[in-house]
Amino acid sequence: MSDSNNNSFLWFLAGLGVGAMAGVLYAPRSGNETRDALRSKAEEGREFVRDRARDARSQANDWVDRGREVLNQQKDQFRAAYDAGRQAYHEATAEDSTAKNL
Repeated sequence: MSDSNNNSFLWFLAGLGVGAMAGVLYAPRSGNETRDALRSKAEEGREFVRDRARDARSQANDWVDRGREVLNQQKDQFRAAYDAGRQAYHEATAEDSTAKNL
């Protein structure tokens, strides 16, 4: 059973070698042209990633700014509600103390 697996692996390697040789022989471009094409595609990919990272950073900054605005609005609303409740408490305790004095 081990010989069968080794034999299959050898045939796989042989096929891989034959395929690589056929690819090199029938390549439509020379080696320099192929390297230049690969280099230009890599540069395009690098620019694409940079642009996407720049867009993501900008969007994240927008979200942070929007979150700060919402947080500040919530703080202002909480502070206003707290002050209103405190004022209502002082008014209610002031009315109770004047009613007791009568």
